[in-house]
Amino acid sequence: MRQPNWTASVADQTGVRAIPPGLHFVSTPIGAARDITLRALDVLAGADLLLAEDTRTLKHLMEIHGVSLGTRHVMSYHEHSGDAVAARLIAALREGKSAAYASEAGTPLISDPGFVLARAVVAEGLPIFAAPGPCAAICALTVSGLPSDRFLFAGFAPTTGSARLRYLEEFAAVQATLIFYESPKRVGALLADLVTTCGGARHAVVCRELTKRFEEVARGTLAELVGDFADRALKGEIVVLVDRALPEEASAERIEAALDGALQTMSVKDAASVVSQSLGIPRKMAYRIALERSKGGD
Repeated sequence: MRQPNWTASVADQTGVRAIPPGLHFVSTPIGAARDITLRALDVLAGADLLLAEDTRTLKHLMEIHGVSLGTRHVMSYHEHSGDAVAARLIAALREGKSAAYASEAGTPLISDPGFVLARAVVAEGLPIFAAPGPCAAICALTVSGLPSDRFLFAGFAPTTGSARLRYLEEFAAVQATLIFYESPKRVGALLADLVTTCGGARHAVVCRELTKRFEEVARGTLAELVGDFADRALKGEIVVLVDRALPEEASAERIEAALDGALQTMSVKDAASVVSQSLGIPRKMAYRIALERSKGGD
């Protein structure tokens, strides 16, 4: 069943923002309450049904911004919720109603149980919308100073030491900035295991309490950050970012073997270009060696 091509919101004849039928995922502030978007407030004000990871947090946010709850009830939906809430949501959407789901803080589905709702609604062919806004991972990446052209969100690492090490090893060689969420009680252990798997010289950033009063951004190598956070009693939400892995340095033998293979079907110029890009070496170096190999030199 093809999803209807709804617009995200329209104005009725009175000028009030009307919310189209479907499930609307609403991003909420990660700290500063004023980071809520105007469209998010429209959705919260107009949705027929409200769901939240933490009902108290959503109600408080609506009170701050003067959004009336009216006669609506805020349904609780979290990782331990059963199928009953999803079934009630699906039934309401089938009747043509609108629903808004808000995570406790940040963008729904990012380390958030809303994914289960999204999958259920998609399976029924019903419409889904997003009111974009704050996200701790993107906020941390913005202020980190680490490369942002390619990044990988890895979420929360396992809590036990052996499982965490195996988990981190999967990302050690990834050519992208790594982003982890972590509990303040385990950030020291996470940093120590990152030293083991990624090396102490890798640059990293620890962000704490982003957009809040006691916001902190600590930068350094993983080895330095392990020392900085070893004896600290921390509070608040924490994001740890790790710079991408350094490219593996190509040996002379590897360069020569790659060029010999390329020269079988390419000119010296083209072979040098391809190998320089694939191995991350200067083109002039690749061209010089290719020229020597093409003449039978060693």
